[in-house]
Amino acid sequence: QVQLVESGGGLVQVGGSLRLSCAASGGSFSNCAMGWFRQAPGKEREFVAGISWVGGSTYYAESVKGRFTISRDNALKTVNLQMNSLKPEDTGIYYCAANYFDSNWDVGAMDYWGQGTQVTVSS
Repeated sequence: QVQLVESGGGLVQVGGSLRLSCAASGGSFSNCAMGWFRQAPGKEREFVAGISWVGGSTYYAESVKGRFTISRDNALKTVNLQMNSLKPEDTGIYYCAANYFDSNWDVGAMDYWGQGTQVTVSS
């Protein structure tokens, strides 16, 4: 069982930056592919960024490529999402998720979820 707790959300102006963090406990973090997802009001949850459990390969939604960077620290059991050049359409609740031994970024494929952190980008 992996527990995930997100932090770092908040209100930011267009063009600004935020850094989200996800702290994991329990389970075997180093064997988990880790992802960030988001859900805007009235919309389905969507994949934002992911990082594999071995080799550190990264994956991004087209809408955030070049603006967001995902990273992980297996010793600290954390995964971070650096978000730059934020846009109003980046607004939503951001969720951290874990998937054992599988870099499958479908929402239904993730094994564990955090409670989410709100990101609001104002224009």
